[in-house]
Order: sequence, then C-alpha cells, then structure tokens
Amino acid sequence: MNAARILVVDDELHERQGLAELLTAWGYQVETANDGLQALQKLNQDPPQAVLTDIRMPRMDGLELLADIRRRLGALPVLVITGQGSKEAAIECLRLRANDFIEKPIRGEELRQRLADVVSAQPAADSRLAGGEEFEFLGGSPLMETIRHELQQVAPTSASVLITGESGTGKEVIARLLHRLSPRRERTFVAINCAAIPESLMESEIFGHEKGAFTGAQDRRAGCFELAENGTLLLDEIGEMPLPTQAKLLRVLEDRRIRRLGSKSELPVNVRVLAATNKDPAQAVAVGQLRQDLYYRLNVFHLHLPPLRAHLEDLPALAGGLLQRLNQRHQRQVEGLAPEVLARFSRHAWPGNVRELRNVLERAVIIADSPMVQMRHLPADFGAAAAPLPEDEPGSVRVPVGTTVAEAERLLIMKTLARENNNKTRAAEKLGISLKTLQNKLKEYQARGAAPPPAASGNSAALAP
Repeated sequence: MNAARILVVDDELHERQGLAELLTAWGYQVETANDGLQALQKLNQDPPQAVLTDIRMPRMDGLELLADIRRRLGALPVLVITGQGSKEAAIECLRLRANDFIEKPIRGEELRQRLADVVSAQPAADSRLAGGEEFEFLGGSPLMETIRHELQQVAPTSASVLITGESGTGKEVIARLLHRLSPRRERTFVAINCAAIPESLMESEIFGHEKGAFTGAQDRRAGCFELAENGTLLLDEIGEMPLPTQAKLLRVLEDRRIRRLGSKSELPVNVRVLAATNKDPAQAVAVGQLRQDLYYRLNVFHLHLPPLRAHLEDLPALAGGLLQRLNQRHQRQVEGLAPEVLARFSRHAWPGNVRELRNVLERAVIIADSPMVQMRHLPADFGAAAAPLPEDEPGSVRVPVGTTVAEAERLLIMKTLARENNNKTRAAEKLGISLKTLQNKLKEYQARGAAPPPAASGNSAALAP
C-alpha cells in the first residue's frame, strides 16, 4: 500500500471521482479539487506528495496551477493530463517544469507507472516543518523561549506581524507557525517572495487582474489576497516591493478592499498580513526602500529572529531534529554528531544560519558511512570557515563574516557604550552620531530584545549583564 497522498484536480465530476477511485484502489490516499483555486487552498493548508491535474478548468486551469505550485511550493511533483495530440500543451508543461504529462484517453497501467515514478522520485515527508515540529525547531535556549512566548501571545490575534532576521533564520517557518496557531489555521496560507517577482508583474501577482488588463492577460486571474481569503498572507522580503505597489498595499491594509488590475470595482478581503525582511526595516525606511507609513502599519507586532551564532546552545537540539527529518527524506539512519563535529559546529560563525546547518547536515547524511556524522563527512572547506573565533581584543569589535550591516552597527554601539560605562553622551561622540540617534537605536534594540536595558537610569549607569 502507498502512504503517499495525491491531490486530483479536475472540474468534471465523473472524471474526478473516477480518478480518485482508481488511485484509492492502488493504495494512495486521495483528495480532490474541482479547479486550480480550490487546489491551491488545499495545497497551502497541507501539501500532498503529488498533484494530478487536468488542464482545461474554469477560474484557474492546470497550467496556471502548475506555475503557481512552482512559485510557491518548489519541487512538489505535478503530473498533468493533456488532450490527445496537443503538442503545444505538452511543450508548455515542460516549460513550466511539470514532472510528467499523460495524454487522454488515460490508460490505467500507464498512469499507475508514471504516478509511481514521480512519487518515488520525491521524499514522502514534506521538506517544510509541519505541526508542532516548529517548536522543536526553535530550540530551548532562553532567547528562543522568549520568541516562543511572543508567538503564543500574538498568534491567536489578527494583528499584522513584522518578522525580521538574517537570511536562513527561519522567518517563513515562524510565519507558518503563526498561521497554524491562529483561528485561521483551517484556511489558506499563501507566501510570496517580493524579491523573486519582476516589478512589472508584482501588482498582478498580489492584487490579480482582469482579462485584457495588459498585454498577455488572456484570462482573469486571482491575486494573492484572493487566494488567501480568510487566511494568512506572508509578504517575504517586503523591502524589495516597488514603492508604487507599497502605496497600494497600504490602502488595502487600511480599507480591507482590493481592486484587480483593469477592474472598475473593489472586492472586500479578510486576510491577515505578515511581512518578513532580512534587512533592518528602520534603515530601509531611512534610505527610501520602505515607506514609513507602511512600516508602521505592518509593525503592529515585531518578531526578531536572532542569528544562529547568538544561540549556539540550541545546536544539539536543532541538529537532532534536522537529522531525523533528513533521514526520512533520504532513507538513511544517521543517529547523531560525533563529539568533534559538535565541537567544530560550536566554533563556526554560521553566516547562513539554520539553513546553512541544514545544508551541511544533508550532505553529511547522504555520504555518511557510519551511524554518526564524522569530520570526513563535512564539506572540504568547512574546516577553514569553522576556525575558532577569537575573543574581542580591547577596544575592538569582532564581526564574523556574514554579519549584516545592521547587526555590525548594533555590536559597535553596544561595545562603545560598554567602554564608556553606558555614558550615552560620550558614546554618541565616539560614534559620531547625535545623542537622539543613539537613544532611538537603543529603544529599537530593546523593543526587539537585542539589547539589555541599563541597570539604572542616568548617563553613567553600568550596563546590566
């Protein structure tokens, strides 16, 4: 019996039911959708191991569905059913990176074999963390316990949340957890990376468009807000969104209404909006990349994810959880890390954060020839990158390669304050900034938990430990 779940998408009831019965008889778990829009809702809630879709459907056809899957879910296997002799459709399927296509009339044994091929080529477990695993992913350090507490506070609300942190710290994982802990958990979660969409297509992707709205708009298309109706929308890399689109987004957030490109009417929307960025949002506002009014509108609640080097005590738990899931993905049985590997990991700066840790472990799991990850299983250049990090010399600040400019600025400010016994006036003079700028920076750091409050008031108070 196959444990894999398959989503069957077809607008014809009898075709859909027939395919579902056939796949069930072969041992698959089957869900169905009557068009691309309904399929996307189910995909965002709980992705299956493969999708089997017809092409011709109302609202959103199979090719549009395939394109959306590639944008949102990456390598999820998709097998497309095409009309007999439709060369153009077959070419388009290949261009959109369908795993396979099968022509009508469908021959049962051929479908069975091709479906088995695309499913077996992918791991049964989804690469994203699911259910309660995100809590394990966060680790148990005091720093991450604070984030867990903040998550539990804000998740049940409809407040907008701004998630910041370096690349690879798990911002989308946190966004998905916010959704799963919210009353909207049964609705759709939609994630869009603003940095990956051409500027000319940004508004269409977010707000949708009507047929004929621009050259190439051959059909009406729902945007991300419509797809996420009653659910959650994550706008990743919000600082990369063009300023004109930011202005329209601000209006949508305030009025809760959208207008598709080319439409004369507005549609009400009920969507919780989350935003994420690997940049310092205040700096992005200062340089004109992010509208200040949009920043304040999104920053109702701020979650800042620290870099991995700031909570290295979580490494054993993180590595253990990742090894467990990578073993499932690659059908391996790697039990853990050799002591010398864990020691080396603890001295590494991890500029790529948890994503880098996952990639290093995945390579090790693939080539491991022993129950434990050994030094020989690490990348050849990992030793140099993981050299011991020296302590700060007096009057200097150690900044590992890969540290963001915003984090380097914070380290410099905090070290200067410590050197000046927390005298803000003298520290501001040393840093070459105004006292007000320094005070604003400190308020920002304290708000996101990146700086301890002073032990006492006054310019000469010592820093709290």
